[in-house]
Amino acid sequence: MEMEKLVSLCKRRGFLFQSSEIYGGLNGFWDYGPLGVELKRNIKGAWWRDMVTGHDDLSISPGAPETYDMTGLDCTIIMHPNVWKASGHYDLFHDMMVDCRQTNKRYRFDQVRGRWAEAKGQKVFVTTVAENEQQEIERQAQKLFKIRAKNADEISWDGAITTLDQIDDLSQVLGPDAGELGTLTEPREFNLMFKTIVGAMGTEEDAAFLRPETAQGIFVNFKNVVDSTRVKIPFGIAQVGKSFRNEITPRNFTFRSREFEQMEIEFFCHPDSSQDWYKYWRDRRMKWYTDLGLSGDRLILREHDADELSHYSTGTADIEYAFPFLPAGEYGELEGIAHRGDFDLRSHMEGKLDEKSNPLEVQLGADGKPKWRGSGKDLTYRNPETNERFTPHVIEPSAGADRATLAFLCEAYTEDEQPDEKGKPQTRTVMRFHPRIAPIKAAVFPLVKKDGMPEIAKDIYRELKQHCNVFYDEKGAIGRRYRRQDEAGTPFCITVDGETLQDSTVTIRDRDSLDQWRVKADDCVAELMKRLS
Repeated sequence: MEMEKLVSLCKRRGFLFQSSEIYGGLNGFWDYGPLGVELKRNIKGAWWRDMVTGHDDLSISPGAPETYDMTGLDCTIIMHPNVWKASGHYDLFHDMMVDCRQTNKRYRFDQVRGRWAEAKGQKVFVTTVAENEQQEIERQAQKLFKIRAKNADEISWDGAITTLDQIDDLSQVLGPDAGELGTLTEPREFNLMFKTIVGAMGTEEDAAFLRPETAQGIFVNFKNVVDSTRVKIPFGIAQVGKSFRNEITPRNFTFRSREFEQMEIEFFCHPDSSQDWYKYWRDRRMKWYTDLGLSGDRLILREHDADELSHYSTGTADIEYAFPFLPAGEYGELEGIAHRGDFDLRSHMEGKLDEKSNPLEVQLGADGKPKWRGSGKDLTYRNPETNERFTPHVIEPSAGADRATLAFLCEAYTEDEQPDEKGKPQTRTVMRFHPRIAPIKAAVFPLVKKDGMPEIAKDIYRELKQHCNVFYDEKGAIGRRYRRQDEAGTPFCITVDGETLQDSTVTIRDRDSLDQWRVKADDCVAELMKRLS
C-alpha cells in the first residue's frame, strides 16, 4: 500500500485534515474529520471497555497471576511544576538536535538519515529527513557532485542507509537541505515540554508545562484512589487524554505529532509478583491488537535489550507495526509495556533522581539542600490483611491512540477489482475495519426514490440509529453508493428494493465478502447487532 493513497483518501473522505489548513497548516498538528473522529473514538472506547469497564474482577482473568481491580482517572493537562521536576522530565526529557547554519533549519539528531556516497574523488555522507529517503539521497548526491540523473551510476555507494548519530565527523556530512558540506552544528539537548504561564503576572514563578505524558497524573493520585475506593493491590488505574511534546521534526503523517492522545494504564502490584504481571500485560496488550484486526505478519512484540532499558526498568517490550512509510523490515512503536519498579512513586515521595543513581538518591543543590524536593507524602501501601507496608511496583502499558488509529487505517486500506454496473472491471478501494471500530456500522439505501421505498428505508434507519452510528443515502446509482461506503469502511449496507414491497424483506450486503442475503425488515436490528458483536 502506498502511503500517498491513504493520505489522499483520509482527506477526501474526512478521516484526517491538516490543522489550520486554510492558513497553510501547522506542522505536527492534525484534525480528525467526521469519519476520523468516529474511528478514533471507537478505538478509545474499545480500549476502555476491554481494559476497564469490561474487566471481570470477580474471577481469575485468563493468564493472570491473581484477580485484580481496574479503575480510571481524568487528570488535568497542566499540573504543578514540581511534578515534572520530581519525575525527572524537567531535566531529562529531551532529544538531541542539530541546526543547519546555512538553512537555519533544525533536525532531531537521530532522525536524520543518510548514506555514504563517493564521486569525483570525494566521499560524503548525504542525508535527508524525507519519507522517500533513498530517492532524496540520490537526488541530493547528484546535485552536490553536479552529475546528471542519466549518469547517476558515476556515484558509488558505501553501506546501507543509517542515522546521523552513527557518524563521528560532521564535517563530511551534507545536511538534508544544505548545498555544501559541514553546515550542521554539534548535537545539543532540546527539552520537549511545552512551556506556558498560569496566572496574570507572567513571571518565571508562574511558569508551568503542558504534560508530556498522562502517567504522572496517575502516580500523584495513587493515594487518593486507594483512600477513596475499596481497591486493593494488585489494581490498575487507566487514563485516556491529551499529551504534548515539542517534537523537533514531526513526521510520517500522524505517527509523530506535537499534540497526541494516550491510552495508559499504571498497574500497581507487589514487588514479588511484578515480573509475572509484566509478562501478563505484555501478552494481553499484544492480543488486543490482533483481536481488532492488525495482521500478525506486520505486528511484532519486541523485548528491549539490556542496553536499551532505563536504569530503573527490569523489563520493557514494544508492540511495533510495519507502517508503510517505514523502510522494508522496519517497525514503528505502537505501545510500550514497561516494568518501572517503584521508581515513580518513590520519586514523588522523595524527590528528583540522579539519572545514574540506583538505588534512588535525592540530588543536593549547592546549598546542600535537596535540589528538587518530592511531595514528602507517604505513597506506600499497607496490605489490610497482612499489615505489610511496601512501595508498589508499577507495570505501565502505554499506548498511543493516534498511532493505533493510524495503524488501523494502514491495515484496513485495500484495493481489489470488481465489475461496475456495466460489467467492466473497476478498482474498488475498501477500508476493512473490524466492525467494533468502524466509523459507520451500517448504511441504509432505498433502491429508488419512489414507490414508498424511501419511507421504509428511513424507518429502518431511525430504528438502527438508536443502537449504533448509521448512514442514510438515496443519491446516485446503488453501485456508487456501495463504493462510497466501502471507502468509509462501513461493514454492512441495507437496501430496500422492489421485493421489500412484496414480502417486507431487505437485502444486507457484507463489505468484505460481498455476500448478500435477505432478512425481514423488522429483524434488521437483531441481525446487525449479532454480526457487529
